Amino acid sequence: MQLESYLAQCGSRWDDRTGATTMPIYQTATFRHPGLGRSTGYDYSRTGNPTRAALEETLATADGGCRGLCFASGMAALDCLTKLFAPGERIVVTEDLYGGTYRLFERVCRPMGVEAMYVDTSDTAAVEAALAAGAKALLVESPTNPLLKVADLRALSRLARAHGALFVVDNTFMTPLLQRPLALGADVAVYSASKYLGGHNDVVAGAMVVRDPAVAERLAFFQNAAGAVPGPQDCWLLLRGLKTLGVRLRRQQASALDVAAYLCGHPAVSRVHYPGLASHPGHDRQTLQATGFGAMVSFELADPSRVEAILSGVRLFLFAESLGGVESLVTLPAVQTHADIEPERRARLGVTDGLLRLSIGLEDPADLIADLEAVL
Repeated sequence: MQLESYLAQCGSRWDDRTGATTMPIYQTATFRHPGLGRSTGYDYSRTGNPTRAALEETLATADGGCRGLCFASGMAALDCLTKLFAPGERIVVTEDLYGGTYRLFERVCRPMGVEAMYVDTSDTAAVEAALAAGAKALLVESPTNPLLKVADLRALSRLARAHGALFVVDNTFMTPLLQRPLALGADVAVYSASKYLGGHNDVVAGAMVVRDPAVAERLAFFQNAAGAVPGPQDCWLLLRGLKTLGVRLRRQQASALDVAAYLCGHPAVSRVHYPGLASHPGHDRQTLQATGFGAMVSFELADPSRVEAILSGVRLFLFAESLGGVESLVTLPAVQTHADIEPERRARLGVTDGLLRLSIGLEDPADLIADLEAVL
């Protein structure tokens, strides 16, 4: 069965008692036991809830892992992951990454003795050198946020294995429909489920899918111990979103390519970042390891002083954080998603004051291009 067919019916065959075709929302904190020493499999919703279980099972199957774990946010999922590491240990991390992840490593993990070493993970040789210096894990965004660099995930999985490092891929931009990190050798796939998995900008949640049962068991212990889990209503919203993931991504990707091609020809734009363009340095690599290029586009203005006018002038694009929903969004990473990264570091990475990031939604691409044309 194709993954899209599986997702279209996720949760539809769970409730045998009533035959409900939509997974019920088990809006309960606790569960009654049949008797002493007997259990329905559930006792308290922090530990497990049937609606969450259906979602976690769906995600594990989608990514080909042994277990899925869901969290109250993508950052809660990453925070759980960092609990695998002890003071004095090091993690190699993508240097061009989401600002919230950078904040977690610098302001939470580093004071506790866990060090992040930032590397351009699209440069396989640089990653090898960093791992050789000693690391317990390799955490990669691919494509990266917001510059959309592409890492060679197969090569990095071999390097991580050779150096005994846990290999983690943040697959938020791609989803399991376009890129399956575990099939490429990753140990864990991590998601901000608020984005494409939910797809409607109406839920905040996170998820991870794990390959090895022993690692999954440790992470499940941390998940329960800390309790940063989504409620059943949020889990239901994610199940609903997953049902339409395939049709949404097809439309969003096609529109993203149209928008990127338009931006490439505009004199007010100095550079466009989109792996679906043949001119993108990661295009061929992405073609080999994924079935699509996603729907995120970023571009640099020739004149950064025009940013404010553009953000206030758009009528169809919404000036907002986040991504992956049905509504198209425009974001200024330097002051929004990546504000916690020091200005000097942002400038070195290319996250400049003139870089805008677009999340392409389900609107007609001609209307999106007309909106950009009006402000550019």
